[in-house]
Amino acid sequence: MKLISHRGNIQGKTNRENMPEYIEEALMAGYDVEVDVWNVLGVYYLGHDDPEYKISESFLEKEGLWCHAKNSQALSAMLKNPKIHCFWHDKDDYTLTSKGKIWIYPDKEPLEGGILVLRKDQKIPDDSNLEGICSDFVGNFK
Repeated sequence: MKLISHRGNIQGKTNRENMPEYIEEALMAGYDVEVDVWNVLGVYYLGHDDPEYKISESFLEKEGLWCHAKNSQALSAMLKNPKIHCFWHDKDDYTLTSKGKIWIYPDKEPLEGGILVLRKDQKIPDDSNLEGICSDFVGNFK
């Protein structure tokens, strides 16, 4: 099962979420990582509520990144680069990523082969046949 760190978090939320160095640490620890991506006037940034950390397009091409577009410009720009694995969702129950993966919003029914986003106190459903999970506590599932 693929284990995806939410914004670089492995053992809970920190104030380092979406920092490029933090993302690198999670990747080096063997996790995939979901990151929040903005594009403002053609420049990419990481950050949840706002564009905070300027990054290069090549950073987003890293193997293991799941790039969550936070504005329409980010989605449009990332979709032009087939090396970037990206998606858009807000409160949709399910969405498809640019590589055809099913991203499942928390508390929604797991779908076979999907990626389920888990909250802290949730467990992986026994009979779900998921491809992976995304969590701030992904280290608890290793």
